[in-house]
Parts: sequence; C-alpha cells; structure tokens
Amino acid sequence: MKVWQFSEQAYHPAFEVPGAMRVTLPQHHCDPQTAGQLLNRYLDEYLLADELGLNIMVNEHHAAATCMSTSCMTTLAILARQTQNARLLALGIPLANRSNPLRVAEEIAMVDALSGGRLEVGLVKGASYELFMSNRQPTGFMDRFWEAHDLILAALGNEGDNFSWEGEHFHYRTASMWPRPIQQPHPPIWMTASSASSGRIYGKLGYTCATFLSGAIARSVFAGYREAYAEQFGRQPERDKLAYLALIACASDRKTAFRRAEEMKSYFTTAARLDPQFRNPRGFNPVEANVRMVKSDPNAMRPKMRNGKPLPVDGSIEEYMEAGLMFVGTPDEVYEQLARFHDETGGFGNLLMMGQAGELGHEDTVDNLTLFAREVAPRLAELTDVPVEDVRYEAVG
Repeated sequence: MKVWQFSEQAYHPAFEVPGAMRVTLPQHHCDPQTAGQLLNRYLDEYLLADELGLNIMVNEHHAAATCMSTSCMTTLAILARQTQNARLLALGIPLANRSNPLRVAEEIAMVDALSGGRLEVGLVKGASYELFMSNRQPTGFMDRFWEAHDLILAALGNEGDNFSWEGEHFHYRTASMWPRPIQQPHPPIWMTASSASSGRIYGKLGYTCATFLSGAIARSVFAGYREAYAEQFGRQPERDKLAYLALIACASDRKTAFRRAEEMKSYFTTAARLDPQFRNPRGFNPVEANVRMVKSDPNAMRPKMRNGKPLPVDGSIEEYMEAGLMFVGTPDEVYEQLARFHDETGGFGNLLMMGQAGELGHEDTVDNLTLFAREVAPRLAELTDVPVEDVRYEAVG
C-alpha cells in the first residue's frame, strides 16, 4: 500500500469565529503574517513526508478558512523543486470552475517537468459553494467538466502539430504546449467517487478512483469500480487503482493518540459550517440526484458505524473510528484498524492519510508522521490482495 500525506492547510485561528467557515467569512479575520507562517509550516511537514518515504497529496479550495491551498498546482510547483522522491498528487483541480482549461494543462505539464515526472493529477467536480467565487453557472456543470477534461488530455498528449479547439464551452484558435509533460501521454489521472455509480464511470476509464471519508460506502464504491474495470479491460484492476482518505492519529501511547485525534476533529466540525444557500445551487446536481435526496432518509448519505447507525454529527472519537473515518492509537492499533478496514472494503492500494488536520500542532504532526512512516507504513506495504470471490458485489447500489 502506498501512503500519501495530506493536509487541508487550514487557517485554524478562525475556527473560533462564529458562523460559516466558507464564502461569507469576512477576510479581515485572516492575519496575513499568521497565514504565511502556517503555510510555510505545512510545506515543512510535506518535506518531512518526503524524507520519511511518504508520498504527497495536495488539494484546493477557495474562500475558506478550512483550506488555504487556493491552487494545488502552485503548492506542488514548490514541492516539485524541494522534494526528491515523493510522488506528487493534485487531488484535485475543480475543472468546471476554471475558465481556461488550457492553462490548467500548462500548469500540469510545468510541474511534471519540474518534478522529473513525479506528478499525478486529480480532475474533480469541486465543491458546490465554489461556484459563487468562480462566477460560473451551475447549469451545464458536468458538460463543462468533461469538455475541459477532453481538452486537457488532448493538449498534454499531443505530439504532432498545434491544434485548434471549437467546443460547446471552450474555444482556442491555437493549443500549443510548452513545456510538454515528461510522462506521456499524460501523468496518471485520478478522480473521486462517493457512490458505486460514480465508481463505475471511472472504472471504465481506468483512472485511479479515490473515495474520501466514506466509511462502509467505500466497499460499494470499490466494487462498482472493479465491476466496470473488469467489463472494460477484461481483468481485475490492481489495488493501486483504488484509494481511501482518512484521518490518522498515531502516538506511542493511546492517551496521546486520542488527544491528537480530538485536536484533529475540528476538521469535521468546521467543514459542516456553511450557509444553506450555498450547499446545492440550482442546476449543480442532476435532477435524478436531487429527487433521490428528497425521497431518501436525511441520514442516508451519512457514514454508518458498524452497527448500521449513522455517525452522529457530534460523534465521539470512538464513533468516528467505528465509522472508518479516523484510525487512532498506537502504531500496532492503527495498523490493525487499517488492515481490518482494508479487508472489509475488498482491498485498496493507496491510503490518503490526513496526518495533520484541524488544530493539530507542528510537533504533534511531526511525531505522528514519523511514527506512522517507520512503524505502520512498512507493514501496510505487505498487505495482500483480497480474493475477488470474497468481494460481495451485491453491496453495489
């Protein structure tokens, strides 16, 4: 199993401000000196991950105190120059919010060249609330996404003459890539899924499929992916085509691990602080998806604990662990929890580890990463595939 260190690079001093953490939070609550210190601290932790033999994942959000990484490609350009061995994952770039997909392709190519061919690229839908900062229409959202996707891949893989692009949403008289990416026809592509149906889409494409903090739902996401991949390519996918993201709090003793987990838990509580008008703008989701939401139990989409009950919004650390969102304890305990979850979901080859989240400080993060890299990651690398016949596809919805 490959392990990727990830942090949303939060401006956690703003967590004490009442109200929403996104869109409407006034920017006077941000002290730029403090923000700069935090950003440099997070970069230092990514450099440590490289030294420890971990890979690196960076994401992107906008107008949010929960994530100061407003351009994952800018962060990865820095890390491409400063790291030596880590694979660098952008997960991801919200395509439909970008007015210039060709610029996205240029950034991808530049970082891949800077890194010596270590870049991996996540092309994602993005969050609904970010439409309001990008000034893009929610209607036609996924049509824009897939056209941008096609244009970016065409530009990255072009080895012939320059070409023009006349699409429904994007128009270019000349597409010319300087530099070209080292990895041809393009760096590995990732996408994120939260259901078996979206897992199937990415399985047919053969992209790496990641699911974030989905708990037991990860099993059906992965099963949907495997089914579609096998139909398309005539074989089962390797485990490294599947990825799971979770928070990890590891320490030499259980008490310290749970204290770290409590400090990381604000990641969940602040993520929920968003004004309702920004959650589902008209046209952002397909009609059928909105119909399902209206008809279904309001708790249907919440992660479930092993007893089948939905995870409480104000759940305890133990309940977050039971739901598969947090893995907490000594190195032995964290390994056992992850190995069990790996088998329950049918197996996955990438752990997207939030080794820093919420208000966890630098010294705790350093120890968390170091312990995990030295005492847990080597054992995860030895996990074997779950036999295909042991993966129950009837769980796919």
